[in-house]
Amino acid sequence: MTGGVLKWIVPWEFSWVFLACFVTAAALYATGSRRLRVPWGRRLAFWTGMAMVYVTLHSYFDYFAEHEFFMHRIQQVLLHHLAPLLIIAAYPGTALRAGLPLAVRVHLRRVGGSALARVCAAVLLNPAFVTLSFVALILVWLIPDMQTLAMLDWRIYRAMNWSMIASGLAYWWLVLDHRPKPPGRMSPGIRVLSPAFTMTPQIVAGAIVTFSRTDLYPIFEICGRAFTMNVLTGQLIGGVIMWVPAAMIESAGGLLALRQWLRLSRLGRLPKRPLPRPRRAAMVRQ
Repeated sequence: MTGGVLKWIVPWEFSWVFLACFVTAAALYATGSRRLRVPWGRRLAFWTGMAMVYVTLHSYFDYFAEHEFFMHRIQQVLLHHLAPLLIIAAYPGTALRAGLPLAVRVHLRRVGGSALARVCAAVLLNPAFVTLSFVALILVWLIPDMQTLAMLDWRIYRAMNWSMIASGLAYWWLVLDHRPKPPGRMSPGIRVLSPAFTMTPQIVAGAIVTFSRTDLYPIFEICGRAFTMNVLTGQLIGGVIMWVPAAMIESAGGLLALRQWLRLSRLGRLPKRPLPRPRRAAMVRQ
């Protein structure tokens, strides 16, 4: 029984880089959340998202993702949609900063205020760039030739997974921002509508894969399939996973953004629209 449990815990492909990043983020959050007394609901969201990232990338689950198309789609939905959404919904930035030593925090604040850092942030966190990257990365890695390259070269495979996590975190950080614009980079209304725009191409791509009558990804046959099931059945399941659960997750993100919009409105933090000129002139005369 112990051997069976270890089989699932031991990574299919061990990565020191991933483990170092994961342990560092977890240690910083654990330390910072104790100092700030973060609510249990936010802690639960953060640790659930982190657990999803670890299981999908650094356990035996990764074996199935490399040998079965629909398992690979589950992995990508978790890495790109659900895990980043949960982590960002926990608003972990303050806790992560609090977990750093004071000297490091001062240094990072100084670096963040430099001209180079502001330019990089303006480019990499530009709402149009982040949104397009969020959608493009899903579609690019769905191209059969790109999928084949990723499955044949471990470096490309890891770059694919890291790009999915990074784009998911960046996108949901913009959409779930609890601040008005400025200093937020998206207006509250656009944050609510954005998931509706980003889910549409994914739904179309999922429908194409679902109803395809040819094997679009024969690379999984070459690698050796994990399950003895019909190829088109596995492809259909993978397409449905892209189509339905991914859209539901993005809808949930839109609802969370709507909640923040209503909160800002209730607190009176939304920018006031100027009155039309004739009405303003009439009010002045009165």
